[in-house]
Amino acid sequence: MQISFIIPTLNEATVLAQTLASLRQSTTALNSEIILIDGGSQDQTIAIAAPLTDRIIQTKAGRALQMNAGAQIAQGEWLMFLHADTLLPQNIESIWRDKIMPAKQAWGRFNVRLSGSHPHLQLVAHLMNLRSKMTGIATGDQAIFVRRALFQTIGGYAQIPLMEDIELSKRLKRLSRPLCIDAPLVTSSRRWEQRGIWRTILLMWKLRFLYFLGVSPSRLVKQYDNSTKYQGNLP
Repeated sequence: MQISFIIPTLNEATVLAQTLASLRQSTTALNSEIILIDGGSQDQTIAIAAPLTDRIIQTKAGRALQMNAGAQIAQGEWLMFLHADTLLPQNIESIWRDKIMPAKQAWGRFNVRLSGSHPHLQLVAHLMNLRSKMTGIATGDQAIFVRRALFQTIGGYAQIPLMEDIELSKRLKRLSRPLCIDAPLVTSSRRWEQRGIWRTILLMWKLRFLYFLGVSPSRLVKQYDNSTKYQGNLP
């Protein structure tokens, strides 16, 4: 099997159907599987996912824990960790065949485009992509992909409540810089729109700066707004 798509969820009924239907449609020619790991949803997430996925497992909530659980049962040569509100490019099959499979890098990520129409969101996406290109650090919204053997070798995601994608990227970057796919995926702008664009940006900067200074994710997560639907789901 070429690739396993791993999607952690917690109460994602409002967005999940579109994500899974689009993924199924755009990957028909790939030898792939879709694995959903649910952290205890109280809505219709499981019912929606059942006909559109290959495997569903349930764990305790926590993105790192859920994604590691998905990776443990995955059969693909590659793993791709995908948010429930993120749509891959429609030409993902050709991107996979022409750009990812032949590449020397064993991990990478996509550029991001936000779904909303507010002009500031375009700037946010541009800055996210620029930051990632300059630092070699990928975040969950960018659909991190990695060879399964490499993921297992480095021990998977650290069991921390926040910044797990950044921590993983740092360890992977010691081996090679990521393969950056310019073709953008589309991720929902709901968090920026619900919380306020600039308020969300300032929160992100604050938390990442404190993490850079050495503040533990366990302390940082206490500062993260309790209204956030999915713990650890930072842009």
